[in-house]
Amino acid sequence: MTTLEDGYFHAVGSELPAMLDGMKLAAVAAALYIIVRCLNLKSPTASPQIVYQDTPLNRYLLKICPMLSKEYIPPLLWGKSGHLQTALYGKMGRVNTPTPCGVRKLLPMQDGATATFDLFEPRGDHSTGDDITMVICPGIGNHSEKNYIRTFVDHSQRQGYRCAVLNHLGALPNMELTSPRMFTCGCTWEFAAMVGHIKRAFPQTRLVVVGFSLGGNIVCKFLGENRSNQDRVLCCVSVCQGYNALRAQETFFQWDQCRRFYNFVLAEKMKKLILSHRSSLLDMSSSRIGDADLSRLCAATSLMQIDDSIMRKFHGYGSLKEYYEKESCVHYIHKVSVPLLLVNSSDDPLIHQSLLAIPRTLAEKMPNVIFALTQHGGHLGFFEGAVLFPQPLTWMDKVIVEYTDAICHWEKNRPACRRSGHQDMNF
Repeated sequence: MTTLEDGYFHAVGSELPAMLDGMKLAAVAAALYIIVRCLNLKSPTASPQIVYQDTPLNRYLLKICPMLSKEYIPPLLWGKSGHLQTALYGKMGRVNTPTPCGVRKLLPMQDGATATFDLFEPRGDHSTGDDITMVICPGIGNHSEKNYIRTFVDHSQRQGYRCAVLNHLGALPNMELTSPRMFTCGCTWEFAAMVGHIKRAFPQTRLVVVGFSLGGNIVCKFLGENRSNQDRVLCCVSVCQGYNALRAQETFFQWDQCRRFYNFVLAEKMKKLILSHRSSLLDMSSSRIGDADLSRLCAATSLMQIDDSIMRKFHGYGSLKEYYEKESCVHYIHKVSVPLLLVNSSDDPLIHQSLLAIPRTLAEKMPNVIFALTQHGGHLGFFEGAVLFPQPLTWMDKVIVEYTDAICHWEKNRPACRRSGHQDMNF
């Protein structure tokens, strides 16, 4: 019996190293599988999907703007992950960020608020020889000092554009509120004040309207609210917006693409920003915000809860549904008649795929709209690069300027008798 037991343990002992080697290989294979799946390494690069009507202007734009038709190539090792693109944008903004020099302007509003924007002069002549100003609206809680804004402004300045960047009300550090309200997802008052100031200060300038994320909702809503808002506007570009606030917030409670986690992270940032203005929001006599509202804010774990307890009350909306309905550009964007480029990414973890039916349908029905959908890019990422390190300029930075340059030259070469209004433009 002892001999049999010795033989058994000897056999098992001799096989143990092979078993351990097999387990190691299996672990390595599992890790590689997870990495490949998480980084989406097997996903091929592709040109953006372009939805548009066949018009002379659109044919011209697609011919003159190769960025819209050639492959967008993200960094090989991580750029095909929408989460990593989004995380890198959120943490760093951009790499090797320049520091453009601008002048801060303060604009008193009728309700006592003080809107601010930063003005950056061009660093050379525009290729058309014209005076052109980009009026830029950043993403949620952002301002002119954010790295992705600074990178885009510097690139635009070098191409001959003056840039005016709105600082969302309450977003600037060390800038106190002068009325008991902050920016909301669709309030256009501050953006309208900035645009009005630019038109008065530079009566010969033409405008290019640019909005990032939440800023895209604001600029499209602004243009569609009143036909006069489109006066002297050459075109508009919106990047990574969600179009319908009610539907977007509903999808933020879903766990696919970790959207519920992003909802929590964004809610924490908004809570911190709002609470930094606690005294201003509570102490002013005209405030609609009370201690009970701030208590609900502290307990909130989603943007929808914050909107319900705080944001909708800034403008006196009676319900959350009314707030989202009135502040979404989806109800105004069809009234925009100037050339409009809508850009989204398929792997944007913040924008649900169902929301992309809105720009797609617009581009199919409206001759002035082009919808560009990239396969990769995340939320405001769009980094480009070979293997690991991204380039300082992103695909997003380049395509906006390329598109606006093309529009400027198209408008420059049109007969003078047809420049009086975009309603007569031969799209």
